[in-house]
Amino acid sequence: MDKMVMLVGTIGQGVMRSADHGESWQRIGIYQGMHSDAMVRTLAHHPHRPEVVYAGTDKGLYRSDNAGESWEHPDSPLSPYAVWALTIDSQQPENMLAGTGTPNRSTLFQSGDGGQTWEERQAAIADECPNVGIPRVTGIAIDPVDRGHIWMGIEVDGVRHSSDGGQTWETINGAIPNPDVHSVTVAPGPPKTIFVVVNNEVYTSTDDGATWTALRIRETFPWSYPRSIFVPPDQPQTVFLTIGDTTPGRIGTVMRSKDVGKTWESLPLPTPPNSAMWSVHARPDAPDVMLAGSRYGYLYRSDDGGDTWHKLWRELSEINSLLAIPA
Repeated sequence: MDKMVMLVGTIGQGVMRSADHGESWQRIGIYQGMHSDAMVRTLAHHPHRPEVVYAGTDKGLYRSDNAGESWEHPDSPLSPYAVWALTIDSQQPENMLAGTGTPNRSTLFQSGDGGQTWEERQAAIADECPNVGIPRVTGIAIDPVDRGHIWMGIEVDGVRHSSDGGQTWETINGAIPNPDVHSVTVAPGPPKTIFVVVNNEVYTSTDDGATWTALRIRETFPWSYPRSIFVPPDQPQTVFLTIGDTTPGRIGTVMRSKDVGKTWESLPLPTPPNSAMWSVHARPDAPDVMLAGSRYGYLYRSDDGGDTWHKLWRELSEINSLLAIPA
């Protein structure tokens, strides 16, 4: 097996890192440049240099240039915020967007120079909302077909859309009635499909958001609490979705569609998860290698694009995000 680094963003244990296919794990902390007991809400890698990794934490944004072995905390406008979501343009990686939220004000920042400088964007996010109090940005997706279009999901304040590369934003009202957004993505297709995941449904659009269709997951999925959606690199019609019975839940699985969301299958996990399935990721240079994690720390790996999985021995604290990158 070639070398691979696994990174797991946890709530209260910082980043957990394995460089030997999960045989051993290191907790990244102050001696590696990250503050102690960090809450890591999101992980993202540079699309052309996957050893460059970013972590959104309760104290802003961290960067690693060596696949998560050590980290630096650049001084930026993000530092006073909890960063919940981060996306990097796969074609123009100097374009980055970061969303913040609970317990700090929810807002959006954008960088045009690879994170050296950041500017706040106005997206009319509520100061408070039901169930969570201060809302948080839970997903940002750049349209891979028309990069001027960007979609943002907010828990619990709905969907925002930009048609000018993130400069200005509009609120999507009505067509998606549930504002409790967990995740967003855009699958190139064909057909190009926008996915918006809320806490009890998945909505899709094939006309740039003019109309939306509910998947009606209560009728077709084994459980009805979807969390995270993911399109693997170089597989434009394949979509993975993590689901569970509730949050944190007692059970869950990973769903897969190979036809941009028209039909779905539940992927077999050898050991039932101990909570809702929360995150899923594919290695950028070898998308058949995948990681999936439950909310309460079970880790699964697939080497065949999700057809089969095995559970890793290490069980962690609450999982928020995963990365599998070449060493």
